[in-house]
Amino acid sequence: MASGQTHLLPQGRIASIDALRGFDMFWIIGGGTLFEALPKIWKNPLTETIQQQLEHVEWQGFHFEDLIFPLFLFIMGTVLPFSISRRLQQGHSRKTLFLHILTRSAVLILLGLIFNGLLRLSFDQMRWPGVLQRIGLCYFFAGLVVMYTSRMMQAVVAIWLLVGYWALVMFVPVPGYGAGVITPEGCLPAYIDRLLIPGKFCCFTYGDNEGLASTIPAISTVLIGALAGGWLGSGRSGNIKAIVLGIAGIGCLALGYLWGFSFPIIKVIWTSSYVLFAAGWSLLLLAVFYWIIDVRKCSAWAFFFAVIGANPITIYFLQSFVNFDGIANFFVGGIAEYAGIIKPLVPAFSVLMVKWLLLFFLYRHKIFFKV
Repeated sequence: MASGQTHLLPQGRIASIDALRGFDMFWIIGGGTLFEALPKIWKNPLTETIQQQLEHVEWQGFHFEDLIFPLFLFIMGTVLPFSISRRLQQGHSRKTLFLHILTRSAVLILLGLIFNGLLRLSFDQMRWPGVLQRIGLCYFFAGLVVMYTSRMMQAVVAIWLLVGYWALVMFVPVPGYGAGVITPEGCLPAYIDRLLIPGKFCCFTYGDNEGLASTIPAISTVLIGALAGGWLGSGRSGNIKAIVLGIAGIGCLALGYLWGFSFPIIKVIWTSSYVLFAAGWSLLLLAVFYWIIDVRKCSAWAFFFAVIGANPITIYFLQSFVNFDGIANFFVGGIAEYAGIIKPLVPAFSVLMVKWLLLFFLYRHKIFFKV
């Protein structure tokens, strides 16, 4: 393939990608709250472990909760080769595609700013970075890489971003701390945030967990997803595709774990070892979902997740101003009082179902909001 060209992929939709996106969003829209309530009705080592895994690690380490956001970015990357290829096959020029990527990124960033309180006009108290802002930035840069380069070059860019970020953090000195300090107050990404970002931070005192420098390796997360998507679009058999994804996942897990001894696995500053470790789990999940749904054709169970995955940004944004808790309480508040031992589960389950029913209404009527 000549440089600057993009592989044209098959047009068929891969159902497992939609289901995996929905599985990821399930934990964001209420699944985590539901499972966190389990120890209240049945406290044992298993339920306590589940509860612990549904909490972010404060600094160094990795819990299931720390996979949710990188998994979403990974899935976004998985779709990129298909969406770009489809538009090219429809006759769109690369200039048109560039404007589409730029516009979509700008809208995502704007929605993220509104989500964080832009319309309150209290700019000094506002959090400027955020989830949607990072999605928008990563989509823009990864989209351009996928559109203008070969898969080999995409892999090279992903690797260089990870190595470059490692070099920055390890060798650029922070005033008062020096170089290579991996602590919340002394690391380079936190220092850059304090230096350049106004307003308040989330989710640690000294910087933002969606800060400026840590967006660099997050782009690699999307590119790894794009490489997986390109592989799914190849002419190999379904079983071979699933096996290779699984092997790649195990490889990324091993590399991330080993790199973590010198460059710790830290979500808050999105270390390169964290990128690989999270990508490993993402690849394994994609392999399992793809093999079960697209290869074995066992898809009925995934409909629940597919409904959620069809409008992910919609439900994420709506949660900021729609009182889903109040709606759920209006319908089942009385039932909860007579639920006995499962009372702690009722509110969480009802809120989750209110959101799912709204998404099902949109899905049933083929209403898909895309930025």
